[in-house]
Amino acid sequence: MSAEVIIEPSDYDAPDTFDQFISDLKARARYDKSPIISPRMFCLALGMDVQTLAARAHVHRVTVNRAQGAEKLQTYLRDAVRVMGAAAAVNGNFQDAAFWFRNEPISAFDFKTPEQLVSDGRADDLLGYVQSLSAGAAG
Repeated sequence: MSAEVIIEPSDYDAPDTFDQFISDLKARARYDKSPIISPRMFCLALGMDVQTLAARAHVHRVTVNRAQGAEKLQTYLRDAVRVMGAAAAVNGNFQDAAFWFRNEPISAFDFKTPEQLVSDGRADDLLGYVQSLSAGAAG
């Protein structure tokens, strides 16, 4: 059995591929013996601070550090990961998908960024939009 390298969040650099990002999140969950998405690793991968994550997830900033398994926080993280996965499937690069998620306003959604849309509970609408882009739908 090969030894698994444990990624410490303080040493984490965002990977190039979505599959590697998911693998990193799983490795951290196994290490922590907790099947949740690590908010800290998520923040590091996206260049996000804890305060911003808390605001986007509509939780208190203390929740991000002390109650990482809180349903509201984990729901936001799962939805964000789903959207970035769909975006990465379109362009093949996790870092491009993460940049798009955080920064690119979408005209079809009143120029909100994907990050804002997920925060607003519109992940499913956004996934439909991404899927229409990957199918080559116009307008």
